[in-house]
Amino acid sequence: MATGRTHRPATRSRGIPEATVARLPLYLRALTALSERSVPTVSSEELATAAGVNSAKLRKDFSYLGSYGTRGVGYDVEYLVYQISRELGLTQDWPVVIVGIGNLGAALANYGGFASRGFRVAALIDADPAMAGRPVAGIPVQHTDELETIISDNGVSIGVIATPAGAAQQVCERLVAAGVTSILNFAPTVLSVPEGVDVRKVDLSIELQILAFHEQRKAGEGAAAEAALAAMTPAERESTAGVAETTSAPSAETAPSGRKGPDGDVPAVMPA
Repeated sequence: MATGRTHRPATRSRGIPEATVARLPLYLRALTALSERSVPTVSSEELATAAGVNSAKLRKDFSYLGSYGTRGVGYDVEYLVYQISRELGLTQDWPVVIVGIGNLGAALANYGGFASRGFRVAALIDADPAMAGRPVAGIPVQHTDELETIISDNGVSIGVIATPAGAAQQVCERLVAAGVTSILNFAPTVLSVPEGVDVRKVDLSIELQILAFHEQRKAGEGAAAEAALAAMTPAERESTAGVAETTSAPSAETAPSGRKGPDGDVPAVMPA
């Protein structure tokens, strides 16, 4: 069985931009859903909508893969699933270790999506001696003293850090020294790594704070609108309502007529 230490995808050597690489999993998720529904082909517009991007960007991304689709038919779903999976390195087995088996680490260990996406949880590692031997998701937890041996024996190149912030850097350094070259960091801290080591950070609190910002802004806009309305006199409110009614839809006299495009009632001059 191939492991993550025997092959690395050649996306960088082939000149695929990092932004495109970041979108490939979105396309793969949408395509996998289509495949499960036995949909044979999909247009760029349909796939872009499902992936949450615009169709022009999708076509540009796929051009880096050498996949252009067929005019009037679209993209072959199964072929694209294979093509993107191959580009992402998911047509082989990637052994992964998770370090830090607290609530978050245990939740990650129980996540059922790893195996179906080409990742095998090779080991669960924790510094607490009381955790040693305890099964989590059917895998016995091993002590951090065994970290280097575990990585070597399983050919691990991807490590997941789910420890408290204070322990994350030390764990990171041990992973790198043992041969791990890609790290997914869930600890709320920034890791320092040498050149050649890739780190992806997942910080749930930051994502929630960004959402809180948008919620606060929406609430502020709503409050400002209510305050402005409350400050109006009854006559001003009536006048504002009247303007809204007259401007909501042009009358037959003011609406452009006689200027028809090739599709009939569509105006001949369309916005750019």
